[in-house]
Amino acid sequence: MAEKGILSGYTILDLSSVVLGPYATQMLGDLGADVIKIEGPAGDIMRHAGPMRSKGMGPIYLTINRNKQAITLDLAKPEAKEILKRLIAKADVFFHNVRASGIKRLGFDYDSVRAIKPDIVYVHAVGFASGGQYEGRPAYDDLIQAASGLALMLPRQDGSKAPRYFPGLMADKTTALFAANALLAGLLHRERTGEGQFIEVPMLECMVSFNMVENLYGHAFVPPLGDTAYSRSVSPHRKPYATRDGYIAVMPYSDDNWRQFFTLGGRPELADDPRFATYAARTVNIDEIYRLSEEICALKTTDEWMRELMAASVPCMRVHSLETVLEDPQIAGTGFAEVRNHPSEGDYRAIHQPVRYSASPCPIKREPPRQGADTDSILEELGYGEAEIARLRENGAAG
Repeated sequence: MAEKGILSGYTILDLSSVVLGPYATQMLGDLGADVIKIEGPAGDIMRHAGPMRSKGMGPIYLTINRNKQAITLDLAKPEAKEILKRLIAKADVFFHNVRASGIKRLGFDYDSVRAIKPDIVYVHAVGFASGGQYEGRPAYDDLIQAASGLALMLPRQDGSKAPRYFPGLMADKTTALFAANALLAGLLHRERTGEGQFIEVPMLECMVSFNMVENLYGHAFVPPLGDTAYSRSVSPHRKPYATRDGYIAVMPYSDDNWRQFFTLGGRPELADDPRFATYAARTVNIDEIYRLSEEICALKTTDEWMRELMAASVPCMRVHSLETVLEDPQIAGTGFAEVRNHPSEGDYRAIHQPVRYSASPCPIKREPPRQGADTDSILEELGYGEAEIARLRENGAAG
């Protein structure tokens, strides 16, 4: 098995902060890329959120910043800009989520960076696509959930009137997946053509694309052939069902699955009911079949259902909380969530790269770095001497 990751030999300059960018670049670091995290003197804001043992080492930061080096640069100072220019000359990717006007004022917009490294893959994560009315506006997860239609999905399902956010950073994390994919595509394009390029990853457009996969639905046709929103996913009865002693997720899918489920629930005649006999019929009558499923699940305990449904090959799962999910035998048995020892933070829990590659592993080679932890070593690699590094630290250009 190869010791190096798929992206070994590629250098990514990561000027991003918060969640979207760091999550995306961690995925590339897991794949073996040399990710250099470049922070201003205040550090990534996620360093300072949540409970922590040491200043600047908060839990969200720890979760999305492994396999990176860290250098602190005050880009308001000419000496720091010179350091970044030297890094650009040796890099393959320049990734940031600074607003276009801000990065241009700093002197690191695409044209400026391309002048230093013509084949650079330049990835800019933005709130809104350029050319639109919202170009240049600041964007955060809550704003994008609202603007993309996501905030009205839960009310559409449960009949409440007020929009509300999903209790998670859905827009940040989903757009991070788009960004990582885009970065890889940019590198592949460069391998094939020798050309770098500018890649824009807009949060709003990514989330509208994500949300509309199944929810464009009847409006996929012009004129529409039905409502928006996939009827199955927004059914108010689509939920984990109460058993006699807890909850269970049940997902009969095929005709045979439904027949088995109805039979185990003492209602075998429902399998031949024309409303439920085929996939198309079940889709039309989804609310009713889910309502009946809720009644049936209440008849037995969770353990009874799990035993009987698994024996009948009917898809089902236990319902976990955030506190219990990492104890699930599937998660625990694969080592996916590992307790590791950080040199300054002690024991912490790391969630591994979920995708497995048979020929190129994705180990954790670097624990999440303290702010500026690699400043001196990076400067030395760029040719700065000990005295020069001391001066850069003294005047605040590097730290």
